[in-house]
Amino acid sequence: MARVAFIGLGNMGGGMAANLAKKGHDVRAFDLSADALEKAKAAGCLPAASATEACDGAEAVVTMLPAGRHVESVYTDSVFGAAPASAILMDCSTIDVATAKRVGEAALSKGLTMVDAPVSGGIAAANAGTLTFMVGGSAEAFDRAQPFLADMGKAVIHAGASGAGQAAKICNNMVLGAEMIATCEAFLLADKLGLDPQKFFDIASVSSGQSWSLTSYAPWPGVGPETPADRDYQGGFATALMLKDLRLAMEAAASVDADTPMGAKAAELYAAFNDEGNGGLDFSAIIRALGKRE
Repeated sequence: MARVAFIGLGNMGGGMAANLAKKGHDVRAFDLSADALEKAKAAGCLPAASATEACDGAEAVVTMLPAGRHVESVYTDSVFGAAPASAILMDCSTIDVATAKRVGEAALSKGLTMVDAPVSGGIAAANAGTLTFMVGGSAEAFDRAQPFLADMGKAVIHAGASGAGQAAKICNNMVLGAEMIATCEAFLLADKLGLDPQKFFDIASVSSGQSWSLTSYAPWPGVGPETPADRDYQGGFATALMLKDLRLAMEAAASVDADTPMGAKAAELYAAFNDEGNGGLDFSAIIRALGKRE
């Protein structure tokens, strides 16, 4: 087992750090939140006074931070210079591709090995250790990161060179955002046409309309497996986070002159829903906004 520095113990990072500790790693955890540090301590991690202290003597460093500016700041100010040259650096945040590449190049210039490894699966998967990791970096970096990521997830996939993990994540979530809106529209239309939502689910889930948003994450309460829709849209993947990912996808699309009209419309609808004060609700709650439309 290894000494692991874990920086960023929010809704996702807290569960991920706990799973590394459960696997027997010596996890030195840091977060600006005292409450998050207490939870990490209860889960078997050793709280550190700073990100720099957490990295001292680490064989691996994992970061899970809100945005690109936080990632760049933490690596520049705390990780580089504190983590040993032999450590494998893994940023699991969801950030823009350009920043991921820039931080990766900075690590390489300092003789450090790094991957960008954003995740899919949400809070429940983070807690259960069943996340999917999309990894960008060299083959050597992937091989070194894989055992640590596997201790937090069910699938670890090498997407390509530095930045490819972030590219895969935002493309995946652009599909998810647009797909969820179409799923919500279909449930609402079926209901207005007098079709029982359960019957619609039974048919669509085994027909050409089948999708993850419908079969595994139905936005209609009482239909299919339990989802946030059955908990008044609490928990799950927050609308504000879906909007963040869609905006990252739109920024990336603009940077390479890609045409993404469905992604753009999804971003527009989620922005309006978020601005109405729904940022903390699960992203499937957008069915409420669509249901109000005439």
